[in-house]
Amino acid sequence: MAEETMDPAPEATPEAAKEFAGAEKEAAAAVTDSSSMKEENNKAEKKALDELKQMVREALNTHEFTPKLSPAPVKEEDKKPQEGSKPDDTKEEEPQAGEETAENPGEGIKNPANTEGEGELGEIPPLLEPEVVSIWGIPLLEDERSDVILLKFLRARDFKAKEAFAMLKSVIAWRNQFKSDELLEDKELGQGLDKVVFVHGADKEGHPVCYNSFAEFQDKELYQSTFADKEKLNRFLKWRIQFMEKSIRNLDFSPDGINTFLQVIDLKNSPGLFFFKKELRHATNQALQLLQDNYPEFVAKQVFINVPWWYPAYYKMINGLFTTRTKSKFVFTSPSRSAETLFKYIAPEQLPVQYGGLSREGDHEFTILDPAIEDAIKPTSKHVIELPVVEKSTLVWEVRVIGWDVSYGAEFVPAAEGAYTIIVEKPRKIGPVDETIISNTYNTECAGKVVLTFENQTSKRKKLLYRSKTKQA
Repeated sequence: MAEETMDPAPEATPEAAKEFAGAEKEAAAAVTDSSSMKEENNKAEKKALDELKQMVREALNTHEFTPKLSPAPVKEEDKKPQEGSKPDDTKEEEPQAGEETAENPGEGIKNPANTEGEGELGEIPPLLEPEVVSIWGIPLLEDERSDVILLKFLRARDFKAKEAFAMLKSVIAWRNQFKSDELLEDKELGQGLDKVVFVHGADKEGHPVCYNSFAEFQDKELYQSTFADKEKLNRFLKWRIQFMEKSIRNLDFSPDGINTFLQVIDLKNSPGLFFFKKELRHATNQALQLLQDNYPEFVAKQVFINVPWWYPAYYKMINGLFTTRTKSKFVFTSPSRSAETLFKYIAPEQLPVQYGGLSREGDHEFTILDPAIEDAIKPTSKHVIELPVVEKSTLVWEVRVIGWDVSYGAEFVPAAEGAYTIIVEKPRKIGPVDETIISNTYNTECAGKVVLTFENQTSKRKKLLYRSKTKQA
């Protein structure tokens, strides 16, 4: 057989060498430009922050954030002359010491402190101490946490210091008027609303996840107790602000801390609520406006799930409530792709069971601290997972297939040669709504493996979640 030979690599021509060198220079220049741009942006942000801090410092020194009290109005009876007095009876005012008069022109007003014959110096008004203003529990300009808060206002106003300062003043004035700090102590607010808005777990980047479920208001009793009259509506708004305030207190405002949320807006079973329930629509719009105006840059991402066909029309109605920067954080997904979209941002062990995850309330073998594995079952195929087991131990596992409609079974295969396979769970078809999560345990005296078998006879790819752990017997 003839021996195969390889042609030697062609030598680089001078033209090719020049092109390669030119490409290297362009790549290096691109990296340099990128670094320079980032450096310039950092400088611009620092300059804007320094400008804003100077404005805040001056405002604190002059008590500009303190609400000014209006003078009491003069009563009409105080304006009328006293009984028995005549306009002609008023005496001419005597000139004060040092005041310029016709008899002593040019004398002018003298400094009381230099006037001879006076025993005491004139009273000098005391200098005001800078006021202390806190926002979300953090005093302005006290430490680096204040910088993090001021940067939120700057980002909300495209790093325009004057506009950010105006927004800061407006927010502080609103907080004083709304008494947002005092709401933290009100334990009567939000009764029965714990499933409407709640924080559960964190996303893959560590942001706390806040879930909003409007379907809860299909409960007529809850709807009436929340929106029946203006007073109840105001209490709902106060509760929503209270919830936001409490959630913010749990954030980390250190320079490298997590100080934003991932918001999940669940629109499942909500058709008609927004169109035909004007109280809910009005309350939602008011709450959105308050959060938009007074809580800048607290949302890292806002994911709308189970979005119905009619929602785009409603979104057009409220589109004006949001800034362009806020709208850039929105993600919309249909009911069929909601779980898949959430998994892009949230790990299965952190995602509540009602949204396709493994996190459940109550006592279970697994918690949000136990990581899960994401897998896929191909269409019209069999998928096998092997979980190793050591001798004299207990294996615990739980599995979930999103949408199920597959067959599932489990068996134990001993490591010893010639040993019999033991059926743990007989293969059975799991329907879409039969069970969300299947959990099981297996105690063994010998080493081996538990084999989980999934058979997907549909033409759709299935998402598989599972996790396991071994406990000593």
